[in-house]
Amino acid sequence: MNSFSPPYSPFSRSVIYLQEKGFALIRSEEFFSLSEHSLKDWQNLSLSWNDLAEDQYLKDGGKYRKRKHASVIVTDKSIDTPPYRPHFQPISYNALHGGMNRTFTPCDDAFLKHPAMYDFLLQLGDLFSQVVIKEKKNLSPWFVEVHQFRIDTSHGIGRPTPEGAHRDGVNFVAVLLVDRHCVVGGESRVFDANGPQGQRFTLDQPWTLLLLDDTKVLHETTPIQPQDRNHPENTWRDTLVLTYRQDNFLEASL
Repeated sequence: MNSFSPPYSPFSRSVIYLQEKGFALIRSEEFFSLSEHSLKDWQNLSLSWNDLAEDQYLKDGGKYRKRKHASVIVTDKSIDTPPYRPHFQPISYNALHGGMNRTFTPCDDAFLKHPAMYDFLLQLGDLFSQVVIKEKKNLSPWFVEVHQFRIDTSHGIGRPTPEGAHRDGVNFVAVLLVDRHCVVGGESRVFDANGPQGQRFTLDQPWTLLLLDDTKVLHETTPIQPQDRNHPENTWRDTLVLTYRQDNFLEASL
């Protein structure tokens, strides 16, 4: 597997890239167009990453991941927010942390209802619907899980995906790089789910958007380390991860 510069694709071809390659990488300026909101709007929203809660479920005992979580139901015109439900993944998709309900601090209502976030959820739902059907008729809703992540190195190496290369058990995944500060590493890797082909690249520009067809590819992000080993405490890699699934949410009973 070769290492490349970020393989950006024109947003106008993102549906085709998802259909044919299983992923599309969108530049920040085109992300703002997709979300229909400006850099200023998103910078305002990004302040909420300073108030995430420690992930209590890391089996390696790490203290490097903070997060908040929510579930929403997205149609072509509206978003419903059901009562909080835990995050669940089968062991077949997450061998490290799967097979159990994980209850996290919920995302703030102000975050979910912020116009930039609200419109982004709708626009992604519309985009993914174009990937799976040719004519937009009688679309089923998208069952979406919202994950705010902060990975830091204050206690050592930070691991964005401690479970390694994986699928999430959904239809589509969107990974938005919100910010990275004083870290090295964090290489994104996307693999063909049915073969050895893959690409790897580092997301180093905030507001870069990686779109994945979870039925076609696996993904992972390598660990991060502090840029200055004498000051590992002032570091972070912030991402917004959205998973879109048809039919229903993943539940422990399934």
